[in-house]
Amino acid sequence: MTADSAIWASLPVPAFLIDAQDRIVDTNSAGEGFLNASARSVQGSPVWDQIAIDAPIEEAFSRARANGTPLFVNDIDAGSGSRPPLQCNLQIAPLLDSPGSMILLVSPRELAGRMTQSHSVKSAAQSAIGMAEMLAHEIKNPLAGITGAAQLLSMNLPPDDLELTDLIVAESRRIVKLLEQVEQFGNLSPPDLRSVNLHDVLDRARRSALLGFGAHMKIVEDYDPSLPMALGDPDQLLQVVLNLLRNASEAADPGGGTIRMHSYYEHSFRLRRSDGSGQCLPLQVEIIDDGPGLPDKIRDDVFDPFVSGRENGTGLGLALVSKIVSDHGGWISVTSVPGRTVFRLSLPRAPHVAEHEERS
Repeated sequence: MTADSAIWASLPVPAFLIDAQDRIVDTNSAGEGFLNASARSVQGSPVWDQIAIDAPIEEAFSRARANGTPLFVNDIDAGSGSRPPLQCNLQIAPLLDSPGSMILLVSPRELAGRMTQSHSVKSAAQSAIGMAEMLAHEIKNPLAGITGAAQLLSMNLPPDDLELTDLIVAESRRIVKLLEQVEQFGNLSPPDLRSVNLHDVLDRARRSALLGFGAHMKIVEDYDPSLPMALGDPDQLLQVVLNLLRNASEAADPGGGTIRMHSYYEHSFRLRRSDGSGQCLPLQVEIIDDGPGLPDKIRDDVFDPFVSGRENGTGLGLALVSKIVSDHGGWISVTSVPGRTVFRLSLPRAPHVAEHEERS
């Protein structure tokens, strides 16, 4: 490998070489991840067919080519047909030794803003959970007394009055179950990190769902067979996927629906945290359903505790998912419109696995 090709392959952001007719000549591995397609498959394609830009950029691009000057475009949404748009900065420059050719760098910056914003939200959520754990512990004891008293009363009541004591017992047990879910946040052990085959986790979750809460659903597997091993706790990751499948199943029409479990590798996905540190999270798992979508009023807060779009929902399932993924050093996001909701997990790879550079 020459020095030039080594630099090209090592660029940490998606980079595209564009010819005089605005066609893609080449892209680096980060660009392949951004498009979720190999360099060979996109060669010769019009660049604006592959990269969707939420701005009228073609004229400025042509002007920069004609004048031989660089072009910088900040804070625009850029994406591809296989991924939701990210807020990005674009750097465009002419190639001095190739008239008409341009190099395009796409620098996603949305994750940094999201992570900074989520830091304060996460701190507030942790405080709320801590208070809820304390209250849960204190409330469970008197509830046990209430349940016991109701059961004693029922022994001396005529059958017509048993409905009232049965209601007290049933509702008390329901509250205890909710409190136990709250306590689970504090009792959840740190993940036992090891090499994990994500497809094994997904398959276990799929089979469990089809035998229970997801029996009315069609669950489709759409996996990248070359996905490397993840760094994670297999039992906790199974809990995450089961919660996401349950959420999708409960949101579906009673007659059923389709859930797609999609895995792929995205080399360019890096998470920048609020302290300035960064981490590569190339392993992507998406749980996609065709249900009605998340209600607008909770879409931005869906991972917060006690936020639920369902009547009688506890609002703890997705909050627990978010906590587990965060404990893994990963990232979870959601995009939702009627007919398509996508929960996306981004996870680190196991460090001892060989580099997954070649994408076919």
